[in-house]
Amino acid sequence: MVNPSPAADVALVHPWLLPAQGDAVFAALMADIPWETHRIRMFGKWVDSPRLSCWIGDPQATYRYSGADFAPHPWLPVLAEMRQRLQQELGVPFNSVLANRYRDGRDAMGWHSDDEPELGPEPVIASVSLGATRRFVLRRRDDHAVKQAFLLEPGSLLVMRGRSQFEWQHALPRTARPVGERINLTFRQVMRR
Repeated sequence: MVNPSPAADVALVHPWLLPAQGDAVFAALMADIPWETHRIRMFGKWVDSPRLSCWIGDPQATYRYSGADFAPHPWLPVLAEMRQRLQQELGVPFNSVLANRYRDGRDAMGWHSDDEPELGPEPVIASVSLGATRRFVLRRRDDHAVKQAFLLEPGSLLVMRGRSQFEWQHALPRTARPVGERINLTFRQVMRR
């Protein structure tokens, strides 16, 4: 496990999935996930999220994000297997996963932290990347000039834990260069409200 950002308590494993495994999971998820355009609240307005998404998890794992509640879709077998492996390796009882589909370089994720109350005081976020490689950026919440960037390659696992969500923000910036489709899976433990 490589730690590209020790100060942020972030670790990167590559490869976590071998290329053939990653390709098979990518194809299955592209076909089987009921992709949606989530409506989120930004700067006081409801807007379409700049990517396709699907919230998946145990029945009680409702998630509130950006002014909207998301009830989970049921687990797909391939995601349930991945959850089991992550739970064994990381010792975290994940009960949900947010699947994001980035169709090209225009689809992105702006600066944010996964710091919603139902994730607890020191959430563990396990992020699996499939498909195209994309640039991932961290910045300190109290000093935006302090940044770190690295590439999330297909089959990689990024684990954010500890105070990372309260001291840092992260983003997946837009890119003008040609880039293929990417799926990102962020496994989480949502607490009951």
